[in-house]
Amino acid sequence: MTSLSHVKLGTYYVVNLPRPDDFAFWREKARALIQCDVPPDRVAWVEPGGSGDLFSSGDTRLPAPPADAPEVRASKRFLGIAKNAALHSDPTRFAVLYRLLWRQQSNPRIMEDKTDDDVRRVEEWDKNVRRDSHKMHAFVRFRQVEDEKGGEHYVAWFEPDHHIVRANAGFFRRRFANMQWSILTPRGTLHWDGETMREGPPAKKEDAPTGDPVEDLWRKYYASIFNPARLKVGAMLSE
Repeated sequence: MTSLSHVKLGTYYVVNLPRPDDFAFWREKARALIQCDVPPDRVAWVEPGGSGDLFSSGDTRLPAPPADAPEVRASKRFLGIAKNAALHSDPTRFAVLYRLLWRQQSNPRIMEDKTDDDVRRVEEWDKNVRRDSHKMHAFVRFRQVEDEKGGEHYVAWFEPDHHIVRANAGFFRRRFANMQWSILTPRGTLHWDGETMREGPPAKKEDAPTGDPVEDLWRKYYASIFNPARLKVGAMLSE
């Protein structure tokens, strides 16, 4: 790789991810850092709620790649596995993915090495995330409730092990397109009104309806999640 004069020796960079499942953001920043020849041990990847204070001395102003920066090498296999691995709950996942991407620049076939520790870790994360998504598809069960307007609404509670909720929104939108439903989880909530997918804040198990479907607890929670001030309205990210 070509060393760039504007990347100071020893500079430590901190990348604050906007969401714990934002693979597209990670990919964009990782590509730029690779093109600027920033080694893995000089980058900290901090997700929301992470230990950002530990890297307070790092520079959040990332360098910009030069116009003649080389293309970043990334195999199709790596990208396919990395997209899932990025949804894992392991706090080191983004750092390991960056290290593996960095190593591909000098060893394009590294993903074929089944004995490599980094390769084995991301493959295991990929399997764990796929298993968690399968559980979500198979075990989410909706309970019919009455919304505040007297209409039918369906609610489900699920506890994922990893950050898979938004990535699986499309599956439920397609499968239950004619229903109005909500999926409540500790990692965030999804709400479909038949036309628009919305995200809401994390929920607690007691927020989900049990017993009487129109109990006061549910009415209060339903009102709060559809407060526009607390919602990120709009189409969900790509599936």
